[in-house]
Amino acid sequence: MALKARALYSFQSENKEEISIQENEELVIFSENSLDGWLQGQNSRGETGLFPASYVEILRSRSGSNYTDYSSSPAGSPGHDFYTAPTNPSISYQGSFEDDDDDDWDDWDDACTVVEEPRSAPGTNGHPSPSLQYPAAYDHHQHTGYRPKPALERQDSMSSSKRGSVVGRNLNRFSCFVRSGVEAFILGDVPLMSKIAEAYCIEMGSRGPQWKPNPHPFICSVEDPTKQTKFKGIKSYISYKLTPSNINSPVYRRYKHFDWLYNRLLHKFTVISVPHLPEKQATGRFEEDFIEKRKRRLILWMDHMTSHPVLSQYEGFQHFLCCRDEKQWKLGKRRAEKDEMVGASFLLTIQIPTEHQDLQDVEDRVDAFKAFSKKMDDSVLQLTNVASELVRKHVGGFRKEFQKLGNAFQAISHSFHMDPPYSLDALNNAISHTGKTYETVGEMFAEQPKNDLFLMLDTLSLYQGLLSNFPDIIHLQKGAFAKVKESQRMSDEGRMDQEEADGIRKRCRVVGFALQAEMNHFHERRVADFKKMMQSYLKQQIMFYQRVSQQLEKTLRMYDNL
Repeated sequence: MALKARALYSFQSENKEEISIQENEELVIFSENSLDGWLQGQNSRGETGLFPASYVEILRSRSGSNYTDYSSSPAGSPGHDFYTAPTNPSISYQGSFEDDDDDDWDDWDDACTVVEEPRSAPGTNGHPSPSLQYPAAYDHHQHTGYRPKPALERQDSMSSSKRGSVVGRNLNRFSCFVRSGVEAFILGDVPLMSKIAEAYCIEMGSRGPQWKPNPHPFICSVEDPTKQTKFKGIKSYISYKLTPSNINSPVYRRYKHFDWLYNRLLHKFTVISVPHLPEKQATGRFEEDFIEKRKRRLILWMDHMTSHPVLSQYEGFQHFLCCRDEKQWKLGKRRAEKDEMVGASFLLTIQIPTEHQDLQDVEDRVDAFKAFSKKMDDSVLQLTNVASELVRKHVGGFRKEFQKLGNAFQAISHSFHMDPPYSLDALNNAISHTGKTYETVGEMFAEQPKNDLFLMLDTLSLYQGLLSNFPDIIHLQKGAFAKVKESQRMSDEGRMDQEEADGIRKRCRVVGFALQAEMNHFHERRVADFKKMMQSYLKQQIMFYQRVSQQLEKTLRMYDNL
């Protein structure tokens, strides 16, 4: 609930997240709970943003308690347990494999879905909406008389006794740049591990940085979805047979296992576009059409996983594909969930080339890819809508229209039988057969989307997911660029050692190389996938109209002998 407040002191904003306030100005506070000593509200000029909690007092009605005075609680002062967003939240899951009595890993299980990033409300400048709850702020009794202006410690200018100067931290602690831990990595706050068991290499290719290929490439089939039961038939689920080509030994996995793996991938690979799993469905999970659709999309998902040089080598993925022993499955699952090389720490496993890259050139290339991905996302959505509408017409409109045409021909044939002396059976039968032919053609139209449009929509759905990942990944790179520029400016002004600025630039190179490698892999897959999609669609269209043509030619020949 919005509260009225009064500014005790004037405050001048210094970035777009903040707003300026004047002493004695009336304010509107969205929530009296402060975030690291900052409140969110609106000034008398209608501007919305952040200002120091210690600079305002909240006005309360006489019937209520006294106003809340933050002035003795400096913004961001140590010792207060303010809320901070977790950098890499761990996700716990219930159950493992198939034998748990309390296994609630259904296809529709909220405990297994991806944790979503808090969304910004309109006008909050990227900060959480007022409805988000933080630990309660501290109430102080009203004081009278002169109060000195409290010292202001900005969240984006934290100091450290270990370093002479520190590059500013983002004020928005809910941005993916902060929550992913990439900001901490760029600023050198991610501790180096004494021993890193995994390494992912980037090498220079003809089109720039690219992931080093998996030395042991493989593919994996997804087939034979089978309905199974447990607890004496009380619980049902669908299992899929997975057969990796490198071991040629099948394993059986449920959708909940795919969902577990997907969450581990999101948790670990900060700068990689992880393909989205097929959507969940609350009802109709055992209907044949839904099972077939999910199988098709899991096949595409698996193809992208096995083709990715980094994801295909992930230990958790290999465990998912190969483990057949129940006890070993549990051990491997726990090991993956305790993996320390996730989020920002994953960046420590990336080995980059020594070739120099101008950061401005990299930024220009990233901007070009950003514009491309936005345009492609729009065009994929457009084609999805058109194809979906065409499916609807095939199943409904086209079939109905051809049935109407067939019925009309049948009516003509029936009318010709009404006057026997002038009735010609051969003609009547030919017209009647023509009507039946068009009814058959209508059914062929209704069935055709299964052969072409469904496969197109599957590919488009996969790419909608992949493209939706890139804005956040690009935001990580943009944040890293900003830190490099800021550190260099501070170095030029003598407020930071050049060695520290060089360290930030070096770590930014890691993020930059990783993003470019991911961009190149995306383009490589895009060319192959859309070539395959278009070839398949056109071939199926040709075969379809050939079958329609054969039906019509067969009917036409019935008139030749009249």
